[in-house]
Amino acid sequence: MRQIVLDTETTGLEPRLGHRIIEIGCVEVIDRRVTGNRYHQYINPEREIDEGAEEVHGISTAFLADKPLFKDIVDDFLNFIRGAELVIHNAPFDVGFIDHELNQLNQQNNHMEKICTVLDTLVLARKMHPGQKNNLDALCKRYGIDNSQRDLHGALLDAEILADTYLAMTGGQTMLSLGGHNDGSNNENTVSKPRIVDIETGHLKVVSASAEELALHQARLAAIDEMSGGACVWLKESAQIEQ
Repeated sequence: MRQIVLDTETTGLEPRLGHRIIEIGCVEVIDRRVTGNRYHQYINPEREIDEGAEEVHGISTAFLADKPLFKDIVDDFLNFIRGAELVIHNAPFDVGFIDHELNQLNQQNNHMEKICTVLDTLVLARKMHPGQKNNLDALCKRYGIDNSQRDLHGALLDAEILADTYLAMTGGQTMLSLGGHNDGSNNENTVSKPRIVDIETGHLKVVSASAEELALHQARLAAIDEMSGGACVWLKESAQIEQ
């Protein structure tokens, strides 16, 4: 399966009010492995950036003055994502802006729904963690994803963080309800630590026991063996493996 984890930054919140995309960041994932293949582009929106938006992403109108227009990069962008499943947090926002840009170019045949499927990780997170915060920062905290560099939003950085988060979300058990039910409270402590996934391989990481842990384990087995009159099956199996 080829997936593209995607994020955008924009001049504001509403494409119907003329706001535009100013940055696109994409990270390729194939069969749950981050391939290292990325697409990243700043875009000249041909308009001013709202003050509130600039405070979020830190991208200025002056910085974008010499960047290409969307029409100049659209073919490369669509070729990168075509046929993949897009993984997006709050997908209607990003897809809505991309479709708006395509409408501006009269490229109705290239709307996202016609060239990609979309998985919304916000919808997924709400199903997995009902009643809890499910923005990207909250998910990073919940799944132990390092987002310390995320002082400001950035499309490529957020796509990379979302890729790590998505793989962790879908890599194993994420919730353990010892009481047998979920009370719907906004308590992060009700969520168990997830299985740790190697982002490069998509497989669970193998964490070897330390020498101290091995010694304690052996001592425990010896105590069991003594109490059982030499019937500790784990010691017998270990001896057979060593032979």
